[in-house]
Order: sequence, then structure tokens, then C-alpha cells
Amino acid sequence: MFVLVGGLAASSGCAGAGSTTVNGSGATFPKLFYEEAIAELEEVDDGIVVNYSAVGSGQGKKDLSAQTSDWAGSDSTVKESELSQFPRPFLYFPTVAAPITVSYNLDEVDQLHLSPDTLAGIFMGAIARWDDPAIVADNPGIDLPATAVTTVVRADGSGTTANFSKYLAKAAPSSFTVTAGDTVQWPSAQAARGNAGVAQLIQDTPGSIGYVDYSDAEPAGLEFAAIRNRSGAFVPPSLEAASAALDGASVADDLTYDPLDADGVDAYPITAPTYILVYETYSSETVVDDVRTWIEWVLTGGQEVAATVNFARLPEALRARALDQLTRVRVG
Repeated sequence: MFVLVGGLAASSGCAGAGSTTVNGSGATFPKLFYEEAIAELEEVDDGIVVNYSAVGSGQGKKDLSAQTSDWAGSDSTVKESELSQFPRPFLYFPTVAAPITVSYNLDEVDQLHLSPDTLAGIFMGAIARWDDPAIVADNPGIDLPATAVTTVVRADGSGTTANFSKYLAKAAPSSFTVTAGDTVQWPSAQAARGNAGVAQLIQDTPGSIGYVDYSDAEPAGLEFAAIRNRSGAFVPPSLEAASAALDGASVADDLTYDPLDADGVDAYPITAPTYILVYETYSSETVVDDVRTWIEWVLTGGQEVAATVNFARLPEALRARALDQLTRVRVG
């Protein structure tokens, strides 16, 4: 077990007598953050091994409901129709947040502005060329080519897809004409698995545009569009703009929150939350201790490393509420 000393974690000296393992699976969106947080935890507590398999939010929730994992990573909440699949009550623990970038591959266009309706029109197939009047109107003075637009989306059930599509449904309801969710029936698109797969496909496809989490898009060197927010400002994705969106989001009693299309002139409008889902009760005291140790670390020492892998830390008030909720995870 670790203890916090002056805001930094240090070993309590009780580890090393034999480690235990806690297994998780789920979203690819927070993969880099969880990997970094796990590596840091290993430095301060060798009594616990945390594993995480980034298989997508949809599969992560299925694994938790089937009890083949101890915790799930998900960027989306559980649908009402899916609640019956879980054998007992579960909790949401918010962990970090980050922008979902609108990344594109367009030679000689290193600055692109997109309004919500234009963005929805692109992904609905209503806008098929880069010199379409709607894109031109968003980008006065920019020389846009007559190149065909290729949209790139996720092939797997994805919280990134859920948040991106929910943003379009919220910000451009008249232009986004399909149902938002972990999977979407896009009218026409190329698809790849995981955020990294979408990033690679955009890199490989001239004229393409797709949605990719910031932590994968930034190191890949992709070009990002600035998206018009509720205040009318075109804002590019950044951690600062994601934090501004968090400041404009309201938090529900179950600690879920919606920073999509949040108020604030500096807010990036496609900022996504991500959560750890765990059961309220486990039959093993060891599992309870491990789950609580892992989540406590994510909410304390893990917050210190979030920015190093391109994630925004939680607002202090939300982090405190999540820590208080840990007492609800118990043997039962």
C-alpha cells in the first residue's frame, strides 16, 4: 500500500511480501494515461499488479458485466437497456479528460476552422469535397482544394465514437441525422480499430478527416481543426481548452458529467470524460483493497502525471467527490 507524503506517493513498506493482481479492460481513449499511472504506481507499491487491456469501451463494459475483469475503463455511460446485464450495482469514478481532435490530412492546409453544422455535414456525407461552400464559409481566405473528402471512423464499439457523435447530436441536431452512441451507422466512411488505428488511417489517406483522441493524435503529428464553440470562438484542441470545458460542465449525483459543447469562450467543445467502472461490492477483501488502491492512486498521484501524456486532470472538487465515493466499494 502507498501513502501520500507532501502530495507525492511513497511506499508504506508493507509491499513486497507477494503481490496481488487487479485486471481491467476497456477504452482506448485513456490507454496512455492508465499505462503511465500503472507504471508510476509500480514505483511506489510493489504489492499490487494492475493490468489493463485497451479493447474499447463497449467490450470493457461487457467484460465487467460478465465479471471477467475487476474494473472497466469507459468513455461512455451504460445505457438503460444494458443495466440488466450487470449482476449488481456499479459506480462511476471520473479519472481524466481530454479533447477529441478532428484530425485531417490535406496538403498545404495547415489551418482549418469548422462549425458544428459543417462538421456534421462532412460526417453525414452531405459535404463531399473540401471546396464545398460550407467549408469555404468557415475558412475565408484559405485556398481549399477540390479534393474528395474521406471520413475515417472507429470500427469497434467506442466511447470516443459515443462522445463525438453525442457532440454532433447536441451542437448540430438538424445536420446530424443518425443515432449517436458507441457505434454509429455513418452513411459512408473508412473504419479502423482503436484511436491509434484511426490516426494511422488518416495519416495514410490524403483528403481524409476523422476523430482521434488527443493523446494519440498529438504524438502522431496530425493536423487539427479548430471547432467553433457555443461562444462562437473557433478553438483548437489543447489541455488548457479541455480544462476550460470541464469548468463549464455540471456533475450528476453519480459523478458522471458532460463537458461536450460546454459554455466558455476558451472551451474546446469536443472534450470527453473517461471513467473507471467498478462494482460496489466484491466477494473478496483482497479485490476490494486492490480496486480501492488503484482508484485512489489514479485520483492522487496519477493526476500529477496526466499532462505528461496529454490528459487534463480533474477539477479539484470533482476529484474530492470521487475520493469520498471510494468508501462505497466494499466486501458484500
